[in-house]
Amino acid sequence: MSPSPNNYFLKLIDPNQLEEKVEELRTFFKRIVTLNGSFDLLHAGHLQILHEAALQGDVFIVALNTDRSVKTYKSEKRPIIPLQQRLTMMSALSMVDYVTWFDEPDPRVLLSKIKPDVHVNGAEYGENCLESDVVRANGGRVHVVQLVPGLSTSCILEKIRQL
Repeated sequence: MSPSPNNYFLKLIDPNQLEEKVEELRTFFKRIVTLNGSFDLLHAGHLQILHEAALQGDVFIVALNTDRSVKTYKSEKRPIIPLQQRLTMMSALSMVDYVTWFDEPDPRVLLSKIKPDVHVNGAEYGENCLESDVVRANGGRVHVVQLVPGLSTSCILEKIRQL
């Protein structure tokens, strides 16, 4: 069902073709899991949430914020890693089945197209996260992953500043 990890570029789903891909997956009764974020400076904390998310269903779709979207909700100085490179890195991970992107400040429009069975979020956002209403309205549930203390992009950036 999913592309081979060696053909990671085949994991990319253009947002305009997302509904069609999800419809195809649903014909095979696949339980779809989603996770979204910028994943700027991919680190071990990201890998933990990605791993746990992948365990929640059959097909794992990661949605990345575009560079413009990241600038809107983080800072004009972010992201550090441009979208194309973040897409490449995320697609190369064997635990990730598909990768897409969204340009809006938040993923609710995208999630209303996917209608995930499970949407995963970090504990800093909680079960009543911004996305929860859209996910639950379409019959899904939110799964919360506890964070690993000290593993965050902010912590990494602070360490770099101190060098």
